[in-house]
Amino acid sequence: MRIAYVINSLEGGGAASAVPPVARILRSEGCALRVLALTPRDMRGMQALEQAGVPTVVRTGGEKDHFSALHWLGARVRDWEPDLIWTSLTRATLLGQIVGQRFGIPVVSWQHNAFLKSANRWLLRLRQRRSMAWIADSHCVAELTHQRLHIERDRIALWPLFCAEADAPQATPWRQGQPVRIGSLGRLHYSKGYDVLIQALARLRAEGFDPPVPIEVEIAGDGALRGELNAQAAALGIPNLRFVGYVQSSDFLCGLHLYLQPSRREGLCIAAHEAMQAGLPVLASAVGELPHSIHAGRTGSLVPAGDAGALAGMLHALLKDPESLAAMGRAARDHVLERFGGTAFSAAGSAALQRVKALHSPHPDKAVAVALAKTVAHVVETVPR
Repeated sequence: MRIAYVINSLEGGGAASAVPPVARILRSEGCALRVLALTPRDMRGMQALEQAGVPTVVRTGGEKDHFSALHWLGARVRDWEPDLIWTSLTRATLLGQIVGQRFGIPVVSWQHNAFLKSANRWLLRLRQRRSMAWIADSHCVAELTHQRLHIERDRIALWPLFCAEADAPQATPWRQGQPVRIGSLGRLHYSKGYDVLIQALARLRAEGFDPPVPIEVEIAGDGALRGELNAQAAALGIPNLRFVGYVQSSDFLCGLHLYLQPSRREGLCIAAHEAMQAGLPVLASAVGELPHSIHAGRTGSLVPAGDAGALAGMLHALLKDPESLAAMGRAARDHVLERFGGTAFSAAGSAALQRVKALHSPHPDKAVAVALAKTVAHVVETVPR
């Protein structure tokens, strides 16, 4: 099977970051893959694709020239003649559906957003049957996809978009005499809740919280809110907070002792799971898939989204005993390797692809299709929550 894998951009930390492990599974199932990116953005996602040997074609246009992007995508699909178009995010999905309809090529579409703009939700709902199958990256997004796009559950497969690696670099545990290094990784966007984190840090200072050791807080990532967040931190007098811009996630995480994810909304949240993979305890908002991954008191802690007071209180509690962070980090790593390790990732990917192949066959044998459906249902039900 030849698969044209259409993504919006090659932005670092975006949909491109999930392609290499997905490509590995698809190739192991006998598929050929070519990535078609509709716009380059910062191109930080290109290196991982090159290292994985994934053929990638990038359009030089922007993010609003949809007719030009549609013409470009149609030409690439016509020239390569794929058997399947696999899309990710709204723009790529809508354009991929149009091209698939034009050339009679079936479409499979990812859903890994916890939030959709009203117009995008309406368009995707209107055209949801133009994708023969939908793949959700988590239990919570699968349910959201069913509810907001009115897609039948039997047309939604589950493939968590994170593959935990046992040999991933590990953070060094905190030692006496060190400051506790706290960090978060993500776009500087309202959904990530960094303004809530700043308010929580200000509350700690205002309430006279005196940790037994100094703390340093770093937020890694770029975005439109950087100036606003910097101004907020300066106005509230928080000297130990730094915005460090774009970083390699593994290098950044290895320098921390505690990871924060104060998001207002999430789907799977790959960054928090990467932190657990690095052996870090995670303090996060109870949104998306995070309540299924973080076990309070064992692998980290959860607080209500948008609640600066609760976040400040939990930070206070964790920092009173910094020596306990390492043990929680080890438990977090063990948990994420069990739940999202290579075996689980491969099984979920293989099941999703088998469902796609069963739907793709123009004249499927009914008995085979039923058997495949039962296999897929079993694997999906056994993906740990």
